[in-house]
Amino acid sequence: MLQTIPVLSLRDFVSGEPQRQQSFVEQLGQALESVGFFALTDHGIEAPLIHSAYAATAAVFLLPEPVKAGYEDLALKGQRGFTAFGREHAKDSPAADLKEFWHVGRENAIPENVWPAEVPQFQPAMTALFEQLEQCADSLLEACALYLGLPRSFLRDAVVDGPTLLRVLHYPPVPPTVPTASIRAAAHEDINLITLLCEATTPGLELLQSNGEWRPIAAIPGQIIVDTGDMLQNMTNGLFKSTTHRVTNPSSDRDRRFSLPFFVHPRPAVDLSPLSACVSRTGGGSQFPQLTAGEYLLQRLQEIGLA
Repeated sequence: MLQTIPVLSLRDFVSGEPQRQQSFVEQLGQALESVGFFALTDHGIEAPLIHSAYAATAAVFLLPEPVKAGYEDLALKGQRGFTAFGREHAKDSPAADLKEFWHVGRENAIPENVWPAEVPQFQPAMTALFEQLEQCADSLLEACALYLGLPRSFLRDAVVDGPTLLRVLHYPPVPPTVPTASIRAAAHEDINLITLLCEATTPGLELLQSNGEWRPIAAIPGQIIVDTGDMLQNMTNGLFKSTTHRVTNPSSDRDRRFSLPFFVHPRPAVDLSPLSACVSRTGGGSQFPQLTAGEYLLQRLQEIGLA
């Protein structure tokens, strides 16, 4: 199976060899400038851990509906625990997405994580996966900063103690009664700095190309899909593209899909205003608003129906 977006190996960046590291930085920057997406191999996320996380995911979402509903707290605005099927919709989309999910944040953070007592293996699997994805994301943020001509730790430091989330996603079999406009995830852009998506259990992810056509992204074992979020697009004045993408409905109404996206967020006080170095590289004029990460997140949560 061939991938349809650039493929990079994180081993090049962490090798300690300047030439390989610089090559990785250039490839990453060019991919985020031109496509907004790339696939990552040799990322350090253990395959058995991903498999055990998906097994725990299936066990949670196959629990009876009243049990799952007991773990939803609307006051948390979807930031922890369970969010019911049809609760979220894409920005500017009137139809709800055909999905349900469970959000996991850092342990010992506020708000606290919510764990399903009925599936005890869920907590250790997701906690370990969160930690490994966070380590990978730190390396990618360092590479982004180097490409932008910033101090290596600039973006990595911005996400320390930020509200980063691991979204445990379930797309159930599509019921025949859903509105024709509803799909598993309508066309949208991610809110955060960058997203790391563990290999999904089935295909369905597509990105919108500049010619208006949709490009399928292959779900290949061993690859993490990485994309730019709106916050990083804002900071880079559009140098890095936050590309519209969607998850399509399956050909069979009996198929279900699980995926594990990791949304890397900066602290609420971090300034997302376009960086001067990026403004000069994008024509010399600021094209995006001046606001903080906290302001941006609240605005987007309201737009997608979670706040």
